[in-house]
Amino acid sequence: MDDPTLSNQRIQSAPATPRLNLPSTMSDSSLHLENLPSRTMRINRLLNSNYNSSPSRTIYSDRFIPSRSGSNFALFDISNSPTSAEGKEDGSGTYHSLLRAALFGPVTPDKKDPLGPPACRNIFRYKTETKRPLHSLSPFGLDESVPGISHSPVKAPRKVPRTPYKVLDAPALQDDFYLNLVDWSSNNVLAVGLGNCVYLWNACSSKVTKLCDLGIDDSVCSVGWAQRGTHLAVGTSNGKVQIWDASRCRRVRTMEGHRLRVGALAWSSSLLSSGSRDKSILQRDIRAQDDFASKLSGHKSEVCGLKWSYDNRELASGGNDNKLFVWNQHSTQPILKYCDHTAAVKAIAWSPHLHGLLASGGGTADRCIRFWNTTTNTHLSCMDTGSQVCNLVWSKNVNELVSTHGYSQNQIIVWRYPMMSKLATLTGHTYRVLYLAISPDGQTIVTGAGDETLRFWNVFPSPKSQNTDSEIGASSLGRTTIR
Repeated sequence: MDDPTLSNQRIQSAPATPRLNLPSTMSDSSLHLENLPSRTMRINRLLNSNYNSSPSRTIYSDRFIPSRSGSNFALFDISNSPTSAEGKEDGSGTYHSLLRAALFGPVTPDKKDPLGPPACRNIFRYKTETKRPLHSLSPFGLDESVPGISHSPVKAPRKVPRTPYKVLDAPALQDDFYLNLVDWSSNNVLAVGLGNCVYLWNACSSKVTKLCDLGIDDSVCSVGWAQRGTHLAVGTSNGKVQIWDASRCRRVRTMEGHRLRVGALAWSSSLLSSGSRDKSILQRDIRAQDDFASKLSGHKSEVCGLKWSYDNRELASGGNDNKLFVWNQHSTQPILKYCDHTAAVKAIAWSPHLHGLLASGGGTADRCIRFWNTTTNTHLSCMDTGSQVCNLVWSKNVNELVSTHGYSQNQIIVWRYPMMSKLATLTGHTYRVLYLAISPDGQTIVTGAGDETLRFWNVFPSPKSQNTDSEIGASSLGRTTIR
């Protein structure tokens, strides 16, 4: 029989119930079970709120309570689907099981269910792995209401038509690498030198006008439109430069200074530069009475390429001495000299997208397109095209350029810069593609060759702000003559 005194002593000597070390603002009464329902309601409100967890995070269960979605109940043939009171499986679970079986076949121990839980030897898992869908990589998530954001798949590369939409016959178009006989004005008029005559073709109306006839003792070697207005410069085989007002078909003036043919022309506002077989470049101000304001010397052979930069601060010149020179507005000696080409440099083009980016192309023995940064005086890259480079022109709408070629493939290539990947290779000319000009809207190019044809190609997209189709040549498919 137990001793009651001993029992009382045991009760008295028993240690007191330990108390929690709580903050002064919290009492033990706040931990009583009577407060659990209200706390549970607050937790449920948090759980039922519109909280979206990150699709890439790992979700852990509370303490050591396993996650139902991540657990491997199928390992011991335990159903993860809640059952009804009658013991029937949920209809959605049955549907998913049948769908998996129909798509992937029955799940066997040797065959992993592709839609099932991850392979694991444990029944319970305490975290849920979530996979990010592909479109969730977008910084805008799944919000379809964000303006300007398209959730459509990436568009296929732009397709360039492989055939010209128009062909003009150009009788007596010379097959001479050192001439520049085609130019396209800002007023959408094409000027072409044919023999000793200059013809104008209006791209909107397809009307052909004969501008001038130099006579049997002279011939056209170059044509060049002023950047604005209707003035056209014509370089002749006699070393003269004529200025014509195309709107009235009237010659404004004739300027001398060269001793041999003038094969290259370039405008910079009211300043006109002319390059000649006499190895010189003359700077002419058409507002002044003098035939030329200054003479640029440096080339050792015929000057066959001239281009002013878009800011009108630098002039690039190419010659039959395989040299590429850069001049400023006031220099009489080149400020930059590039001697990497191994053949004549006729093809010259300034980028409208990056200040100081210059492209040049070499002749038959060179076949390369080279890129230069005239701001830092560096050679950027070189691309061997496999054939004579006759012309280069940049697109003003996209960062692409076109090159035309002679021996031996007579092709036209559309390049994407700076990767220099080929977007298209256009063929059709049977002679060297010696002449190239671009339309004022920047979408169409015209090419000319010794096969006495001018071909019009749609190679560049329209500006982003332009929603209407170009009217250039829209009414004229087929083949006609410019004479």
